[in-house]
Amino acid sequence: MIGKIIKTMRKESNLSQEQIGKITGFARNTISQYETETLQPEFSTIEKIANECGYKIIFKNIYTGKELTSENIQRKEI
Repeated sequence: MIGKIIKTMRKESNLSQEQIGKITGFARNTISQYETETLQPEFSTIEKIANECGYKIIFKNIYTGKELTSENIQRKEI
């Protein structure tokens, strides 16, 4: 599923695999492998691609509506 999301974000941003690769520092082939789910990207990679395409990754609690992002959560051990 993440491959489809990456591809959709990229296409909606009117970027080719080569363009998003150059922007993010990944090879075009690597972007292709992420999109076809041949290669699974790390969360930080997904976030980097999303940010460059103008998206933000948000985790929303369906019960409380509380939202967590990498920007608003303190990175410490729980």
